Amino acid sequence: MTAPEPRNVPELFLDRVGRTPDAEAFRYPVADGGWRSLTWDEAERRVRAFASGLRALGFAPGEVGAILSSTRIEWILSDFGILFAGGATTTIYPSSTAEECGYVLADSGAAFAFAENPEQVAKLVSRRAELPRLRHVVAFEGGGGADGWVIGLERLEALGREWDERHPGQFEEAAQAIPGDALATVIYTSGTTGTPKGVELTHACWVAQSAAVVESGILSDPGHLQLFWLPLAHSFGKMIGTAQLRIGFPTAVDGRIEKLVENLATVRPTFVCAVPRIFEKVRNKVLQNAREGGAVKAAVFRWAIELGLEARRLERGGGRPGGLLAMQRALADRLVFAKVRALFGGRLRFFVSGSAPLSRDVAEFFDAVGVLILEGYGLTESSAATHCNLPGRNRVGTVGPAFRGIEVRLADDGEVLMRGPWIMRGYRGLPEATGEALDAGGWLHTGDIGTLSPDGFLSITDRKKDLIKTSGGKFIAPTEIEARLKALSPLIAHALVHGDRRNYVSALLTLEPDAARAWAERHGLSSLAPEALAVHATLRARIQRDVDKLNGHLPRFATVKRFTILPRDFSEAEGELTASQKLKRKVVEQRYRALLDAMYAGEPA
Repeated sequence: MTAPEPRNVPELFLDRVGRTPDAEAFRYPVADGGWRSLTWDEAERRVRAFASGLRALGFAPGEVGAILSSTRIEWILSDFGILFAGGATTTIYPSSTAEECGYVLADSGAAFAFAENPEQVAKLVSRRAELPRLRHVVAFEGGGGADGWVIGLERLEALGREWDERHPGQFEEAAQAIPGDALATVIYTSGTTGTPKGVELTHACWVAQSAAVVESGILSDPGHLQLFWLPLAHSFGKMIGTAQLRIGFPTAVDGRIEKLVENLATVRPTFVCAVPRIFEKVRNKVLQNAREGGAVKAAVFRWAIELGLEARRLERGGGRPGGLLAMQRALADRLVFAKVRALFGGRLRFFVSGSAPLSRDVAEFFDAVGVLILEGYGLTESSAATHCNLPGRNRVGTVGPAFRGIEVRLADDGEVLMRGPWIMRGYRGLPEATGEALDAGGWLHTGDIGTLSPDGFLSITDRKKDLIKTSGGKFIAPTEIEARLKALSPLIAHALVHGDRRNYVSALLTLEPDAARAWAERHGLSSLAPEALAVHATLRARIQRDVDKLNGHLPRFATVKRFTILPRDFSEAEGELTASQKLKRKVVEQRYRALLDAMYAGEPA
């Protein structure tokens, strides 16, 4: 007799434990510098302690538990613990201010919160008077407070083990009692365009999406090992986590970005989820190393990349490199490509890229060296992924076909509309905003402008709200221009293209710190402060060449006529980037309004 289909995330989890109890589930770093593994059976025991500990402290089904932490094994266990206790998880980025934490906790009505360390606990303590519904804070690191409002993780698990012994069978019964339409997750949008909104996603969303990921075959090959480092506060992490329950591959978890390169070499994963900024930085670093290796090395590198691009263009067109091209490509692989692939541990089968558009130039660079990037697409409102390129069905420059179960169409103005079983049920407490995003037919209005090929491959060109209309009436997609400029110039870290209701297009540019430092040393300018380097004529002339190259491929009305180089990069800490490294356009434009206005002083250009 076939087992019934899981209806909720806890049932997905228990189904996986039952299928492969002794297989590795998670791997995480420990204090001595090594890694420790948890089997699915061991993970279940810890999740049982988390969930039972919450119930011992009075956490009730239907309540909300928050997690304020970087990506680590305790984040995952806490999430499952909240769900097994019948609650819903809301997520807070560790970079959030105390005020931002307070907003999410108050808006979600969180009854409990997990916090990573004393620094994060202090944020919650400072807002305690404003959060009467928040009954307990559980600290991953450090002990509890004198009055019991803050407790340590060891204490929670001890309470949980005691409670579970006194209430045999209730852990499993609680999982079975959760209906599919129950709230599982409240994820707050990054707020690039205003106050964050709580996106409500049900258990049925994650169950349906995980089944579609399995059916797509993207992770069907055996022997996969994932390295996961992205913020688990983002829907991307939740999506890949529920897919893991369906498929059973192990995941090495470590959110320390400064350890990413080291972890790739140590863990040697077969796939990694990432955001475009990582690929931009790796590509720029590889190009920088090639230039610094001397004229011969730089020439060999350029030859190899051009040859790789030519071979891949031929293959994408249905051809096959032969003769001289095949021999040259084999040589290029030995001299250049294999060394680039070795940076990722030597076993990588592919990256999955999401959260923001990936520049075609960057995608083609990695494609040329034999590093497969499968770009996908989705929103928080669609439980992350709705589209993804597949290992055997990949089209560079697109976000792939829709997963089975998702309907897609384009509005008259090109906006992407989607409908399906893992679209959000709405924004928490915001019926009007929900009505604007979800129409009467159940279609989610994504706010993204795109094109759809006859065989179903979606391409995203820009955000609807980001489109620029010049004073001459021409529409420009700034995100596309920004991505192309960053791909052209290893010196540029971020770009903001500006020109709405202006006579021409301008740009604010920031420098890639490592590349700029190396460039300054080569040109005898290493003694200059960042403020002086940003306005130096030699650097400006170098950037101008890249801008001119970009302009040569743009229609005249879209060309960047003027630009300003800023002395520092945009940052999440300064509120200019989201946690997934997307530009907060309105924040940046407001902050640098005087510089933008100065580029239009006296107009024409």
